[in-house]
Amino acid sequence: MINKEKIEKAIKLLLEGIGEDATRPGLIETPERVARMYEEILSGYDDSAERHLEKTFPVTESEMILEKDIQFYSLCEHHLLPFFGKAHIAYIPVDEVVGISKLARTVEVFARRLQIQERMTGQIADAIAKNLKTKGVMVLVEAEHMCVSMRGIKKGGSKTVTIATRGCFENDQNLRETFFKLIS
Repeated sequence: MINKEKIEKAIKLLLEGIGEDATRPGLIETPERVARMYEEILSGYDDSAERHLEKTFPVTESEMILEKDIQFYSLCEHHLLPFFGKAHIAYIPVDEVVGISKLARTVEVFARRLQIQERMTGQIADAIAKNLKTKGVMVLVEAEHMCVSMRGIKKGGSKTVTIATRGCFENDQNLRETFFKLIS
C-alpha cells in the first residue's frame, strides 16, 4: 500500500515549502529516510488481526485473561503527529485461548495506521470479539497525543483514555471493576 516514491516527492515539496534547501547535504537523503520510516510505522495496512488471532489453544477454564501495559506508537490522522501509550486487553475465553503475544500483535496492527485513539480502541475489541470465542472483551487505551502536547493547547503529559467493552463486560459491573483493579 505504501508508495515510497510519492512520499519522497511529498517530503521534498514539504522541505521546499518550509523554506529549506532539499539538496543541502543534511537533507538530501531525508525524503528517502522518511519514506522508509512511513513504510515501517504504517505497516498495519498490510497486516490483519485475523492472521494473528487464528491460532488458538484449547482450554477448560473460562476466567478472565488480561494482558496489560502493551506499549504502542501510532500517528494521529488529523495532524500526522504521534500518539503513544499503553493498551490493556481482557477477555473471557470459551473453550480456547490465543497466545498472549497475539494480543500485542493485534494492537500493533491497528496502531500502525493513521488513527484516532477512539477508533483504534474499538477496532482492537472488535477484532478479538470477532476472531476468538469469548464471553466478552474489554480494552482500555491510554495515550499521550503530541498534537496536544507540542502544538495548540501545549499540555504535555496529559493522557486520553478510551474504553471499549463487548459481550459480558458491557453489563457486568463486577467484571469491569476487576479489570480496573488489575490494571492499576
